[in-house]
Amino acid sequence: MSTTPATPKGKTMFNPTTPATARVTGSNTVQASPHYATTRRHSLYGSEDRVVIDPGSRIWKVGFSGEGRPRDVFYTDVPNGPPFWKLTRPMNPTESAEEDRMLEARLKKCLRSVFHDSLLADPKARKVILVEHPLLPLYIKDMIAQILFENQVPSVSFACSHLLSLFAAGRITGLVIDCGHLESVALPIFAARPMFPQIQTTPIAGARLTSHIRALLLMFATYLPPPASLSAAVSILTDSVIEEIKARCCFVGNVLGSFSEPRKGETSVEEDSEMDIPPSESGSESSSISNTTSTPRSGTPTQNTPPPSTPTNEKPLGEVHLQALASLYKRHSTATDIQMRVMPPPSQQTGTGRGTLIIPGWIRERAAEVLFEGGDVDESSLAETILDALLRVPRDLRKTLVSSILVSGGTAMLPGFIPRLHAEIVLALNPPSASSRYLTSPGRPALPPYDKYGSLRPLLPHISILNNPSPPLPASERAGANAGKAPAFSPATLAWVGGSLAGSLKTGGVEVARDKWDDDPSRNADDSMDLSTDVKTPPRSILPDWTRSPLPVGAPSANAHSQASA
Repeated sequence: MSTTPATPKGKTMFNPTTPATARVTGSNTVQASPHYATTRRHSLYGSEDRVVIDPGSRIWKVGFSGEGRPRDVFYTDVPNGPPFWKLTRPMNPTESAEEDRMLEARLKKCLRSVFHDSLLADPKARKVILVEHPLLPLYIKDMIAQILFENQVPSVSFACSHLLSLFAAGRITGLVIDCGHLESVALPIFAARPMFPQIQTTPIAGARLTSHIRALLLMFATYLPPPASLSAAVSILTDSVIEEIKARCCFVGNVLGSFSEPRKGETSVEEDSEMDIPPSESGSESSSISNTTSTPRSGTPTQNTPPPSTPTNEKPLGEVHLQALASLYKRHSTATDIQMRVMPPPSQQTGTGRGTLIIPGWIRERAAEVLFEGGDVDESSLAETILDALLRVPRDLRKTLVSSILVSGGTAMLPGFIPRLHAEIVLALNPPSASSRYLTSPGRPALPPYDKYGSLRPLLPHISILNNPSPPLPASERAGANAGKAPAFSPATLAWVGGSLAGSLKTGGVEVARDKWDDDPSRNADDSMDLSTDVKTPPRSILPDWTRSPLPVGAPSANAHSQASA
């Protein structure tokens, strides 16, 4: 009796069969993929996808080359934790050594999380592209490379973050300004060659904006505690709350309207018809305004909010200065107040539910003005930093660079930031007003106004920002061909996307192999051999350092292929 089931009339029986072609040949070698001309095992995105790491002082971005966005973006520590490194180091050798040990432990934990938690990849089979900041100290790069090579990474490539950002925009020439957390850096790049001697930097960046927002909220925001709360004052302005306010609530307004107050640092002969902005008082700390009660609103109770602990390297503004800023910004703001639900700290959760933080609209719109108002000589505004970098480049390159400005960094993610930066550059290039004359002794004629950027004024029609989401009407053909033409990558991920592109194209910066690192004589030298002198010269590292090495070779000449063929 047959066990084959009966087939219905008019239908055929489908019997699946195994293909005759075997997946593995007799020599036990893996066949080549139909998409790649190679016999090596490949991943989903390529045959040799590399790990791209963009390490920041607070936020890291990691992923594989060939992808359009990072696999993971995470804080190096909790949002309330300190940054990985600062702009200063302790002068005491003991404190410096202790800080280095803490940094090494945190780097090991972070890099282990990159491979085993974020990417789930074996470090022994992945080359690494490190997106390095131009001003990243060499000892930090050496520490990162040491940890990676201890985990058997085949090689580490060091690529400049500004150059990679320009690669992501599809250009090899331009002026890139990176607005990060600790500082903002402007670097001109010509033919894929960073012009490091012309680099300009300013400490006005995300950290300064964070401290400014905290000081404004301490004075002018209103906090409503949870119902049935037994606490009269709750320290709610933690770093995580400030970061959330900065990322979700704040934006950049237009240029302030015509008002008679001079910019900070200018001296005017005429008396202002309105209120002047007094300088910040050195003796008044932001903690002195913690006991100031917020301005009461109709039917709204107010609470005294003690400030959280502020870093000692920040210079908080005085109460009088903040009151003057509030009076000025309220006249040029149309934003509305918002209510934000915040959770009190666990140690002070004595009520039921969350509290309410009422944020004035003028703080949301005008808190970012601190980024565009320059301070002293060492604290230039963002527009002044760009123009100072243009003053240092050769004259024949200025028109090309000013028409290819690229803005990157997390601070540039604020809505309206890039159009406002373009307007500030135009405003800085305008001729100085006749009232901005400096006082002279009696009997001498008044000196002409100081025109620092007079030589750059002919470049005014050619100013354009590559990633400007709303470029103005072009004043020249060059500006119209470049303004807003960059791909729509977010400014915070431009450097990582450039590293992903460089990894997929097998290009990038200087690559240091593991065997070269192990055979480095300066690393294997015995420090106890030379006892004749107390002064020890640090051995020269094999890591790239633009302060000691010559400038890198730029893009090849356009006539290189024609000369080779001839």
